[in-house]
Amino acid sequence: MKKLIFIVIVISVNNTIAQSSDVAIADSLYLNGNYSKAIEAYQKTEDQSQVFDKIAKAYIAIGNYDAAILNYENSITANPEDALIKYQYAKLLAKTKKYQEASDEFFKLIDIDYRNPNYHYELGLVLEILKDSTAQNRFYSAFQLDKTHQKAIYRMARHHLKKGRNKAVHYYVDIGLASYPNNKELISLKAQNYYVKKDYKNAVIWFEKLVALHEKSQFIYEKLRMSYANLYEFEKAIEQGDLVLEFDPGDVNNLFIQGELYERVEDFKNAEKYMRLSLELQDSPLDKEYVKLAFVYNRQKKYREGIETYQRAIKENPDNELAHYFLVLTKNKYYEDIDARINLFEAFKTKYPKSKFKSVIEYHLKELKEEKFLKLEKKQDTIQKSSEN
Repeated sequence: MKKLIFIVIVISVNNTIAQSSDVAIADSLYLNGNYSKAIEAYQKTEDQSQVFDKIAKAYIAIGNYDAAILNYENSITANPEDALIKYQYAKLLAKTKKYQEASDEFFKLIDIDYRNPNYHYELGLVLEILKDSTAQNRFYSAFQLDKTHQKAIYRMARHHLKKGRNKAVHYYVDIGLASYPNNKELISLKAQNYYVKKDYKNAVIWFEKLVALHEKSQFIYEKLRMSYANLYEFEKAIEQGDLVLEFDPGDVNNLFIQGELYERVEDFKNAEKYMRLSLELQDSPLDKEYVKLAFVYNRQKKYREGIETYQRAIKENPDNELAHYFLVLTKNKYYEDIDARINLFEAFKTKYPKSKFKSVIEYHLKELKEEKFLKLEKKQDTIQKSSEN
């Protein structure tokens, strides 16, 4: 009998050693990235109840999520008390967009260990996708359990930013930055919060912090451009505008804004360049943009080009009174014949009898008629003196 017991023990030990050896080989294959062979090795072990979760991880590594889910379910059945396996299973359900199932699993985990902040956070992410209004409660619970939980803090601060709760944004962001000063996501929220409040001076400081942290995007440079422009620092705004255009050189809106910025510093050559390029690329009613470009031509005393551009604006929108008005003013500077210039203003008065520019039009008409009268008087005096001689 003793001999039989000894033989059983020896066989059991040998099997355990063999099992451990097989698992060790499979683990080595997995750690070296040889996932398919690792799966084969795990599946050859006699007691797979202890390796189902490892097989699941290997399947995740090669992108076979259905097989991974099946193995996690087998592992949970074999190890019903293992919360870690349940947590990994719930996260995989969320990753594969099985959100309701994931939600159910995270709730079960919270019942097991309410004080685990990540259970609350992961559930919050799922509820957010499910449009469940209690998602923020989960993020807040994660935050209450761990005041340094950067991801939960970000979700709460972002929510408050969307709701326009500026004080709450600063409150949570500042708590997050106290434990992780270089959190780019929180710095971005702080910068955006200042921007929304039109506190452009502080917005610049925080957007520049992002750039210093090598966070460079079209969004950041656009906000810096507009912040500097609102601070009347147009040269700096132009610099940011150049960086914006590096992301999309053909963006018609950003091209035109760049032209407007050059106009503000009275660099009309570059203003013309960017505005023209923007207009050439656009395929929509552009009367307002053409009016601005024509103004730039006029500032350079390119009246002929200005006239042509105002005419294009009118072609885009025949009812644009402003374009008609500036066209008359530009022709008044370009034409020499007084009668032709008088006719321009008279025609505008007839077309727009109740125009907001009526007083200016009448002022120019009065000037031109006085000028014409003086020229006629001067001409008559010259003729009279000539006849007397």
